[in-house]
Amino acid sequence: MTPIEEQIEGIVDSILVDYHNERAIDKLDPFQHPDKDVVIDMIGKLLRIVYPGFSRDRAYRIYNTKHNLSMLIEDVMYNLNKQIAIVLRSNLTAEEAQEKAQELSLEFFRAIPGVRAVAQTDVEAFYEGDPAAYSTDEIIFCYPGLFAITVYRLAHILYTLGVPLLPRIMTEHAHSVTGIDINPGATIGKYFFIDHGTGIVVGETTVIGDHVKVYQGVTLGALTTRGGQSLRGKKRHPTIEDNVTIYAGASILGGGTVIGRDSVIGSNVFITHSIPACTTVSVKSQELQFKPRNCEGNCGNCAKPEPFWEGQK
Repeated sequence: MTPIEEQIEGIVDSILVDYHNERAIDKLDPFQHPDKDVVIDMIGKLLRIVYPGFSRDRAYRIYNTKHNLSMLIEDVMYNLNKQIAIVLRSNLTAEEAQEKAQELSLEFFRAIPGVRAVAQTDVEAFYEGDPAAYSTDEIIFCYPGLFAITVYRLAHILYTLGVPLLPRIMTEHAHSVTGIDINPGATIGKYFFIDHGTGIVVGETTVIGDHVKVYQGVTLGALTTRGGQSLRGKKRHPTIEDNVTIYAGASILGGGTVIGRDSVIGSNVFITHSIPACTTVSVKSQELQFKPRNCEGNCGNCAKPEPFWEGQK
């Protein structure tokens, strides 16, 4: 064995020994954890169930759409049942986890028609709220905001059923794809419209009413997380009532903060207290400075430069 091979073997041995320190990161059994790739694959299939006809799967050669969807639903149900059973094993026996997983999977799919009904209102809100949208098909195919909202609505069902880990995997996948971070625990009403979307944060205990419109860069967050796990289960994020519009860059923080119905929150405001209904909040106009710029007189609007000759300072 060469000196470099000995060094490599020693390094490998030291890393393998390091796995036996019984830390949270030292778990070595991948079969005791959900398969993230399977969960992400289920997201794509669930979106096809919510919006049938907007995608095709080359694996299926069935011309009857109902048969195709039946196979798709059974496929997702099988994999969801399996993944739920895995995440339940930490608190239940394998037999109990499997039985509970079957029950939760059925409850989840019973909720799909309700998810589709609310998704229809979201599509309508996008179409009515965005003059750049030429059809609802364009919205379903192209808009990252609708993708993030739909994934959230599916994950929220699992969250309310008490399924651990899987809902967060789903919404964090949507976050990584769209830049829109919606915690699955948030409560969001009908006709929710995200315009542009990048940089939006919606915290776990946020409550959003119906017909709310949110622009890019908005944070609906907590005032502080210094309390750590002691804050779990407490209302940390704001409540946004019906018919509120929140413009780009606004930050609304705190569990006791309520934005009253029919209010308009302007860009870049920072709010930590409640706002009454029918209120417009905006930042006072900043003072702008205008200085002439020497562009060699080519624009016709600025003073012509002084002549230059050698020795001029």
